[in-house]
Parts: sequence; C-alpha cells; structure tokens
Amino acid sequence: MEITDIRVRKITKEGKMKAVVSMTLDDEFVVHDIKVIDGDKGLFIAMPSRRARDGEFRDIAHPINSKTREIMQKVILEKYEQAVNDLEDYSEHND
Repeated sequence: MEITDIRVRKITKEGKMKAVVSMTLDDEFVVHDIKVIDGDKGLFIAMPSRRARDGEFRDIAHPINSKTREIMQKVILEKYEQAVNDLEDYSEHND
C-alpha cells in the first residue's frame, strides 16, 4: 500500500479540530474526512467516524495495525504543516 495523495481540504485556527484531510491509496482508493486534532500531547489524526445508536463514535475506516497508523499520521501531519505554512506565506504576501 502506498499513500499517493494527501489533500488538506479545510484548515481551521480555532478549536481542537485543525483540518480535514483526504488520503488516496495506490491512486485507487480515497478516504475522506480524516481529521487533524490538537490534543493534550500534540497533533494526531482521527479517522472518519459515525455515531452509533448507543451514542459512541465508531471509525468507518481505519488502519488495522499501529505501524500503518503511524505511517499515515506522519505523512498526513507533514502535509498539514506544509499547508499551514503555505497559507501563512500566502497571507503575508497578500495583506
């Protein structure tokens, strides 16, 4: 499996949710609505989820093992940081 594209679709400055991301795998499969969250221990990703009847949120799609989650998180957070820096550079040059 190869992560072939990461698109940071929405960046927010307020609140704990910092961005919404889409990730493409092998140029054939996309996962939308991955969230970048600012938690107590720093940034992390939250996979797309849905509220179950019992009120709990359950992931709709997620990595099967921690190694894959770490790889996804590393690539997504790198792309998020790049998008934030690009946005700041754009804002500085267009103010």
